[in-house]
Amino acid sequence: MATPRTVAFHTLGCKLNYSETSAISRLFEDNGYLPIKFEESADIYVINTCSVTDFADKKCRKTVRQALRRSPEAFVVIVGCYAQLKPDEIANIEGVDLVLGAAQKFRILDYVDDLSKAPGKGMIKAGEVKEANTFTHAFSFGDRTRSFLKVQDGCDYKCSFCTIPLARGKSRSDTVDSVIERACKIAALGVKEIVLTGVNIGDFGNGTEVIEGIKPKKEALFIDLVKALDEVEAIERFRISSIEPNLLTNEIIEFVAQSNRFVPHFHIPLQSGNNKQLRQMRRRYKRELYADRVASIRKAMPHCCIGVDVIVGFPGETEEDFLETYRFINELDISYLHVFTYSERANTPAAEMEGKVPMGERKRRNEMLRILSKKKKRHFYEQHLGQKRKVLLEATQEKGKMVGFTDNYIKVLVDQDPNLVNTICSVRLEELLPETLVAGTVTQLSSAFLTI
Repeated sequence: MATPRTVAFHTLGCKLNYSETSAISRLFEDNGYLPIKFEESADIYVINTCSVTDFADKKCRKTVRQALRRSPEAFVVIVGCYAQLKPDEIANIEGVDLVLGAAQKFRILDYVDDLSKAPGKGMIKAGEVKEANTFTHAFSFGDRTRSFLKVQDGCDYKCSFCTIPLARGKSRSDTVDSVIERACKIAALGVKEIVLTGVNIGDFGNGTEVIEGIKPKKEALFIDLVKALDEVEAIERFRISSIEPNLLTNEIIEFVAQSNRFVPHFHIPLQSGNNKQLRQMRRRYKRELYADRVASIRKAMPHCCIGVDVIVGFPGETEEDFLETYRFINELDISYLHVFTYSERANTPAAEMEGKVPMGERKRRNEMLRILSKKKKRHFYEQHLGQKRKVLLEATQEKGKMVGFTDNYIKVLVDQDPNLVNTICSVRLEELLPETLVAGTVTQLSSAFLTI
């Protein structure tokens, strides 16, 4: 019997990319290939790329070099958002053999068997993004503890800084019944927590196929999906990865507050706390609506974790504009920030706007908000000292301890016990250390540490 060809994967970017990488890995495995770690010598390397920042090219080149150092004769395949946006640029990277666009990446096996090493530019199979018009199922599976389940893809919004619609196409979704079926399949693998992911999951329900020129009636709403998943007893936790503030309705908030399985954790993109900037970004809300969403969550779930995305250095952002955003976030009762330094993306309206902010100033503003994020997170953690919370423990190790997360997304370190991997334990949160919140007496544990 011949030794199976080996294939290794590396993912850059978001949870959605991780779910799709895992789905592509299963395609290879189902066809006789042997998936191995990216750090090993493989016959084929598949790199799933991101396009959110201008570091995409640099990260892609670095990852290609790493792969070929391990296995100089390996085939290198590039997929993902960057591959759709800049196929020629990627094909000219030394060592790249194949570039697949958004509509081609799940047909990867149609191409790899015919690859041959040849000098020069790699092969490109990337059509127009409108060809990416159907929904393809995907979910991640690796550590048995948590799975990222793709429920939606593409985006119909036209934010002036974003390339995702150019890379992934129009908004389309799985069906409720299909999501339920996949959730049950994931549960059968022993997974305890599912994170719902997509490009714009609050826009769920557009149907599995986009028909050019026709805006179909929604087959369901995101709240319908949430209610249906809450009945899936085999999964103990569902987590919403990220949802736009204008799509986060009071009905969703109130349902999560009394849900059996949806955890008290929302990640809500803000991008700016300044209405002038929000208009220039073409966001679909004002800061007042955002503040109202946060207040509604806090009223229904005082213990809820609320994460925020924010962009600094967007064109036209004056010092006073930034300080207005800073003050707005400082006054919001949120738990942490993901801070992004604006970077110009080709073919976006923002790239042509006047008032470019010097890179040094962008970095300074980024650092100010990162410091604010640490203060917010510490305050959020301090509010939970002395409380008991449920923690899902992972195989991951840090500082000689096991890692876990509470339902409301507090990171915890506990004394090692292999028998507790992928179990939910009751933990008393008793001590806060730098970067770590520590838990003491526990129902099943003698000591534990919570990490910021």
